[in-house]
Amino acid sequence: MKAGSNFLNAVSAVALSASMVVTGGSFATLVSATRAEAAVVNRIQVSGADRVSAETVKANISIQPGKTFSNADIDESVRRLYATGYFSDVKVSVSGGTLVVVVNENQLINAVVINGNRKIKDDKLEAVIRSRAQGPFSETAIEADKQAIRDAYAAIGRSDATVTTQTYPLGNGRVNLAFVVDEGDRTKISQINFVGNEAFSNGRLRSVILTKKSNFLSFLTRKDVYSEDKLRADEEALRQFYFNNGFADFRVISAEAVLDEASNEYVVTFTVEEGQRYNFGDVNVESTVEGLDSEELKGLIESRPGKVYRAKDVQDTMSEISQRVAAKGYPFARVTPRGNRDLGNGTIAVDYLVDQGERAYVERIEIRGNTRTRDFVIRREFDIGEGDAFNQEVITRAKRRLEALGFFSSVNITTAPGSQSDRVVLVVDVQDQSTGSFGIGAGYETGSNGGIKLEASIEEKNFLGRGQYIRIAAGGGKNSRDYSLSFTEPYFLGYRLAAGFDIFKNEDTSEDYYNVDTQGFSLRVTAPITEDLSTTLRYNYTELDYSAGVANEPYISTPYWTVVGQSPLVRSSISHSVTFDTIDDKTLPRDGIFAQVTQEFAGLGGDSDFYKLSGKARYFHMLLEDADVIGSISVAGGHIWGTGDETKVYDQFKLSGADIRGFESGGIGPRAKKGKMADYDSIGGTTYFTVSAEASFPLPIVPRDSGFRGAIFADAGTLYGNDAFTGSDKVVGTSASLRASVGASIIWASPFGPLRFDYAVPLKKEDFDEVQRFKFGIATQF
Repeated sequence: MKAGSNFLNAVSAVALSASMVVTGGSFATLVSATRAEAAVVNRIQVSGADRVSAETVKANISIQPGKTFSNADIDESVRRLYATGYFSDVKVSVSGGTLVVVVNENQLINAVVINGNRKIKDDKLEAVIRSRAQGPFSETAIEADKQAIRDAYAAIGRSDATVTTQTYPLGNGRVNLAFVVDEGDRTKISQINFVGNEAFSNGRLRSVILTKKSNFLSFLTRKDVYSEDKLRADEEALRQFYFNNGFADFRVISAEAVLDEASNEYVVTFTVEEGQRYNFGDVNVESTVEGLDSEELKGLIESRPGKVYRAKDVQDTMSEISQRVAAKGYPFARVTPRGNRDLGNGTIAVDYLVDQGERAYVERIEIRGNTRTRDFVIRREFDIGEGDAFNQEVITRAKRRLEALGFFSSVNITTAPGSQSDRVVLVVDVQDQSTGSFGIGAGYETGSNGGIKLEASIEEKNFLGRGQYIRIAAGGGKNSRDYSLSFTEPYFLGYRLAAGFDIFKNEDTSEDYYNVDTQGFSLRVTAPITEDLSTTLRYNYTELDYSAGVANEPYISTPYWTVVGQSPLVRSSISHSVTFDTIDDKTLPRDGIFAQVTQEFAGLGGDSDFYKLSGKARYFHMLLEDADVIGSISVAGGHIWGTGDETKVYDQFKLSGADIRGFESGGIGPRAKKGKMADYDSIGGTTYFTVSAEASFPLPIVPRDSGFRGAIFADAGTLYGNDAFTGSDKVVGTSASLRASVGASIIWASPFGPLRFDYAVPLKKEDFDEVQRFKFGIATQF
């Protein structure tokens, strides 16, 4: 029999006495009372309290001398005394004008230790248990602590971990408590099966869900850890995937995980029903709100007739209409989509009905479950506050923002009735997740003395639970050393302005005839214009310090050094960027556009005077949905105008090895001869254009859960023009000669960050270009 159940049965009696047995461990509790209805006592007598003072006992009962009380007050008093955890037995009785409280104290814990744990440190486990030194020894609390430790191990894939306890009596009612952990083996996921899917293969669906099969990297990625919460999230991910690919009737019939205790491995099975695939039929907007023009709202529709039905298009249309309607002064207007299926034609006609919703106001926003993230970090993602008009679209938008932060494993927003009929309480349930990471990257230094380059970084996206971003990185190789520190405050001065700074230092000795140390900082602030459009303003300060390299002194007086001038050199500039970003997934984009235009003006002191304009854009599109083949096209270009006496060589554009693969960084474009030597230094150019096409796909045979993908690509572009070496006969490559290459890649979403291995063959080049067919390093998408 449960303690709470027995207790409630006993206290509900209104007889002269009542008794019950409480099995909270092995203790028996007797509660008895003389008639207490409308009774009054003159004093309270406490017996059995030795380590806990009588005053503490009296402070935890609701009965006071001279005031009437009832059996309900006795119930509450006994409940409070048990809730302290200090007592194993409580007896309450009334004798004449005296309330007699007899308690039997629990032992006190002198010290708590955890033994046998290696995979989870003491401080992590101590944070999840309630037993504490100088606290009460409670069998009920200890059982809960054992389960909490088991849950912590299940979260890292060790579901068969066991926990026992040992006690060491010290006398005088004190005891040492030890939790003994047998961590067991990692619980793996041997199979992930799908039943009922015809439109998409098992491999494609496995790429959608969070749960992954165990592989040789699982001990690092932890993606094969099974949990009920993750399974529920996988169900929702499958629903969203099918809903956004035309299957409006899709449903998950069941999702279950079966543990084979002999092998300690789970088999996860999703049983689904896909239903019919639909396209959009007729799409219309109707309004019953006086003053709203339906024809004007039709221009906001994302769901076009004939396109594949996508729930995201419907949601985006609702969002656009809701924002427009609210801006016109109708905060209570409601947008409701109504779908009409035509099974014969396989279409869904959608009518967006705009009507006057019920007048309701937000009474308060209640946040639950955040153990690390501060409340204000969550609240500021809502465009409404207490007292504002309730708007479901605003709530939906806030949920998307919270999920996009990456701070939480789950976000759920519900409503509850307020204190009045037109008041609503918003209940925000979140679950914090790890936001810190340690990364290791690898690359290859170019140049005649090139070699392996390594980088290590520490990143925290939710610093101190305040939503701030910080990253510290250091790297180096044979010819270089790099250091950087970045910090971003996403809500500067309480506004949705992402302000931050970047500090960097680079030491480069890759060239034979000169070395260059670059150091500086930038200050930046980014403001959103819309959900997809933002603008960034930066101040940039860079100091360049050139010195002689390993070559002999006579070769320093080359045209390059003549133009560079006296070291150190300072560049002080401001830049402004506009960014449009609709990418669906920053890790592996499958759909969307990323475009950015940047202008930079230098001349705020320092040695540089110029105006630069540059831009880049990349479009992602799914070519073969089931095969998970992703296509992308990217274009980029830029031009520099000198605004002073001359353009400095170090201010001109240089292309990296990632802009046109198959060539070294700085390997194409204008070059200056190195004095008496037969080779050349890159001096950059005033204008560049590049274009690239790529298709990526899962590698055959290799399990998709390993994170490996292949790609084929074609790059082309040019870098030309020169304002720094005018009139020099030692400069080549100033014409707009086209370069082109083709190649293949292996991309690995490694636990240390995305890595990429490219092999490219130049198809069109100049004799003085520097070729680099093989390249590997940290993968970048934008």
